[in-house]
Amino acid sequence: MVIGKSTSQQPNLTLILFILALGTFILGLSEFSMMPMLPLISETFNSTPSQSGYAISAYAIGVVVGAPLLMLSTANMNKRNALLIFLALMCISNALSGSANSLAQLVFYRFLSGLPHGAYFGAAILLAADIAPQGKRASYMSKVFMGLTIATIVGVPVVTLVGQNFSWRYCLVAAAILALIAFILVYALVPNIKNKQATHLLNELSVLKNKLVWSILGIVIIGFGGVFCIYTYIADTILVVTHTPAYTISIAMIMFGIGCTVGNYILGKAADKSAIKTTGIALFASIIFAFAYITASVNIWLLYLVIFCIGFSVGIATLIQTLLMDVSPNGHAMIGALVQCAFNTANAIGPWLGGMAIAYGAAPNQTGYVAAALFIGGFIMWGVSYLQLNKQSLKPNN
Repeated sequence: MVIGKSTSQQPNLTLILFILALGTFILGLSEFSMMPMLPLISETFNSTPSQSGYAISAYAIGVVVGAPLLMLSTANMNKRNALLIFLALMCISNALSGSANSLAQLVFYRFLSGLPHGAYFGAAILLAADIAPQGKRASYMSKVFMGLTIATIVGVPVVTLVGQNFSWRYCLVAAAILALIAFILVYALVPNIKNKQATHLLNELSVLKNKLVWSILGIVIIGFGGVFCIYTYIADTILVVTHTPAYTISIAMIMFGIGCTVGNYILGKAADKSAIKTTGIALFASIIFAFAYITASVNIWLLYLVIFCIGFSVGIATLIQTLLMDVSPNGHAMIGALVQCAFNTANAIGPWLGGMAIAYGAAPNQTGYVAAALFIGGFIMWGVSYLQLNKQSLKPNN
């Protein structure tokens, strides 16, 4: 079944992409809203900040465990049916998290919440690629990813206010309600497109033998750690180095979210022409922005601008997914899982290295040096991938 070949069908494609993006919006809301909620959770359960932080770690572990298991177990299932399963899990797990009676329960339910995260992302992006017209695959996938970036601009600040004025539980219940709405919309409006071909477990696992797949994933694991390294310590940089009021932290976070959204759209468009070249340019620019972060921190307006640019680099996520699909015609379910695992690994590496630097006496803004080193590492992995592409005479299909 081919969708999107005629102009008359375009509104349907827009609606489908919106529904798919609603799911990623819910994932962004569920994942990132917990960070500003930690003090409230500590107060509720009379726990220390580090103990409450287990709720965030549990979610990340759930993503790493759930992405490969759920993607592979539903690989031969029609994408719509798989999405319905993932949305049901999102609804139930967020509702349970909102009703947790102890920190141990919350941590366990947050682990369950993380299980469908990577699987939904992978399935939604693959469905967007399937319905995309010729030459529009990368930009269609970027529109699905945009739900998460919009969550960082609108969703997280709103639920933070709700949590601070009412209860953090309402935020998780809201995510559960939105997941239920998304479930109904997917069931009613997303076409049940048959898979182009049957997927076999051995074909999926064969992706692991592709050296090019690992070098491209290395761009994420190493390079994307630079984004999380800076993002994690923005608040400390503003309070300790910039010396501006606490409300400017919220503005900085919004600037990061706007940068994510704009970068995701622009880089997705550029990737339709050449994903590999766009990735290289974006990584090189990220190195410059990371160094600029160090000196820009003395002025809040310059810092806003640099944080926007760092957020812009998040658009690399769509480029990586496109590159992996280009170099591996089979095993796209496994690729979707590996991408999510790679990003969560980067989310662990970046803050850890930045925290080590601060522990050894570095100022919070000097995490920019660590981020720049990580971006340089990602750029090296890009260079390795680029050489391998040329050597194997593989070029993106778009």
